[in-house]
Amino acid sequence: MSRYTDDDIRGMKRVTIQAAAQYLGISPLAVTLGMRNALLPIGFAVKNDEDNYSNSWHYVIVPERLIAYKYGRINEIQVQNIEDNLTAIVKSFEEIKHDLLFLLKENGGSEG
Repeated sequence: MSRYTDDDIRGMKRVTIQAAAQYLGISPLAVTLGMRNALLPIGFAVKNDEDNYSNSWHYVIVPERLIAYKYGRINEIQVQNIEDNLTAIVKSFEEIKHDLLFLLKENGGSEG
């Protein structure tokens, strides 16, 4: 297994679960479970609620948060503020999605 440096992590377009696991020296399963349960504040784990037949998740790892976590410099208050802001953003997008779906349904019904 290769070890990633801080610069390697910063240079990645997308940090994978495997890369984060190797960087932290833990298993990929520990990374996914830690992110799902909000125990590993290195990014976001979002469950795909639209797929009722599987237990699929999407992970976004923020390089600077991963590096800060490795060195014990992550501030939980800052993380909570970031999480609160992202929750508000996601909620806004969900509302926009709902409105767009309603408009599309309404437009589709008037054509036929």
